[in-house]
Amino acid sequence: MTIEKLRSRVAAELIRSRERTTYLTDVVDDGDLVRQHSPLMSPLVWDLAHVGNQEELWLVRDVGGREPVRSDIDELYDAFKHARVNRPALPLLGPAEARRYIGQVRSKVLDLVDTVALEGRRLTEGGFAFGMIVQHEQQHAETMLATHQLRRGPAVLGAQPPPEPPPESGTAVRGEVLVAGGPFTMGTSADPWALDNERPAHEVHLPPYFIDAAPVTNAEYQAFVDAGGYDDERWWTVEGWKHRKEAGLGGPMHWNGDGTYTRFGVTEPVRPDEPVVHVCFHEAQAYARWAGKRLPTEAEWEKAARFDPATGHSRRNPWGDDDWTPERANLGQRHLSPAPVGAYPKGASPLGVHQLIGDVWEWCDTGFHGYPGFTAFPYREYSEVFFRPGYKILRGGSFGTDVAACRGTFRNWDYPIRRQIFSGFRCARDMGAS
Repeated sequence: MTIEKLRSRVAAELIRSRERTTYLTDVVDDGDLVRQHSPLMSPLVWDLAHVGNQEELWLVRDVGGREPVRSDIDELYDAFKHARVNRPALPLLGPAEARRYIGQVRSKVLDLVDTVALEGRRLTEGGFAFGMIVQHEQQHAETMLATHQLRRGPAVLGAQPPPEPPPESGTAVRGEVLVAGGPFTMGTSADPWALDNERPAHEVHLPPYFIDAAPVTNAEYQAFVDAGGYDDERWWTVEGWKHRKEAGLGGPMHWNGDGTYTRFGVTEPVRPDEPVVHVCFHEAQAYARWAGKRLPTEAEWEKAARFDPATGHSRRNPWGDDDWTPERANLGQRHLSPAPVGAYPKGASPLGVHQLIGDVWEWCDTGFHGYPGFTAFPYREYSEVFFRPGYKILRGGSFGTDVAACRGTFRNWDYPIRRQIFSGFRCARDMGAS
């Protein structure tokens, strides 16, 4: 890619990300913007100014070497200094002031896109710093979308109903896929916008295993509920059972117990063929045990998604190295729901595993850690400070994840009790286990 094409791409991605942020914050009134809809989430107005502050810190000040726009607010929007539950009590910028601030920052950044050198410095090589900020804003857009799901009141995102996701294609995607044992390349050293925890590429050896051809559906999960899975301690770990009792879990978050769920303020019948969503790691693990299986490890998930047995190479995405197109995966908040299992045959991996990208984040039974040779870049607080027990990996993105923040190597992580995120799962099992 030429430097001029790279500049055009950077500008387009910055604009596209801001359009999504603007939509998610303009669709509600100021009262909703400043309200905390759940102690798990920030007020939307905090996210709005935070994305601008990160953009100012990294692009205006560091990359551009320019004077601060608002250095007086840095501490207010430092995610490590203030827990989400405490953010409403901070002297935050109001909605109008926050919009004005992020507009000022963006004006300076777009000027930088046309002038700053995009080679010769690691931070800007290949447009990395700009790509990091695009991904950061898109990650917060998904967080804001999750906040909308927790919001009470009339539906606002459906004022103009989103298009329905494609129907099941008729392609057989039930059952399991056998993944042959052997080595594969995990992670990346080549993707210019890959974040530090995706690096470096390294060889991993796995024994043969089976993995589900598709995520677990609502109908399949309902069978677990109907069989008394939430009341049978056999299927739960000690930690999971303790959490199930303390949290009073009895089904996925946002299921109403009468065959309906409420999504972004709209209540409708649960669709049996959709991947189940809003389940925590413990729920996913209990289902897998009940089904006589287990959750895949992170390496198993990535091999199923990327490994091409015909070439022995790992692809960037299940469908290949080329970019996402709408018929390949359900990304970008286009449908506001997971698509039915089997809806994206063109996005299947070479091994025949479907919907690994988009629809629902998939829990993996692996803690968050750095790969061999990991180096924090450009700051420890993105990944390295989270390399400790207590987190579980999620892979593949969701219907609320933007393509800029999703690829076959992208890694997400969260506490195993979290389910306000758009999380689902698929199962795996050892070869020979039944």
